[in-house]
Amino acid sequence: MGERGYQIKDHEALHFITFATVQWVDVFTRKEYSDIVVESLIYCKENKGLRIHAWCIMSNHLHLILSVNENNNLSDVLRDFKKFTSSHIIKAIKNNTHESRRNWMLWIFKKAGEENKRNKDYQFWQQENHPVELSTNEMIDQRLNYLHDNPVRSGVVRTAEEYVYSSAIDYYTTESGLIGIEFIA
Repeated sequence: MGERGYQIKDHEALHFITFATVQWVDVFTRKEYSDIVVESLIYCKENKGLRIHAWCIMSNHLHLILSVNENNNLSDVLRDFKKFTSSHIIKAIKNNTHESRRNWMLWIFKKAGEENKRNKDYQFWQQENHPVELSTNEMIDQRLNYLHDNPVRSGVVRTAEEYVYSSAIDYYTTESGLIGIEFIA
């Protein structure tokens, strides 16, 4: 994932990664689309050596703190994750007869796909991931707080642990969230 100078050099190190939808389309205001992301993260954890340390799905982007097990490649896992979620979310939008924004969203993703020679038809995610290696405790704390406070800053919830599509509940309570995480030591 070396677009625009962002590269993952140490695949086992902690990385803060952000994915945003094309044109910042607010896809994840619908539970069914967020659930595809959650299920895919769980799959990557169970089958591709992905280590999920923190996560948060916002309306049009997601923040992750990730690493991979030894002998795995974080760039490859992220590529596969983006490819899978992209195709499955596009399919879910196409099949959702109750989606009031269906034609508009598909038009945007189709237009983006036509303008990017890396795609056949649609482009769902922006190309960039902006991986940031978290090499100090200060960087880890800053990104972890930023990630979990995102829904609070946006006015979706009053406290971070109230937000369902986040690991804040794991960090701030004794309850477990939707995805089993590996706490940052």
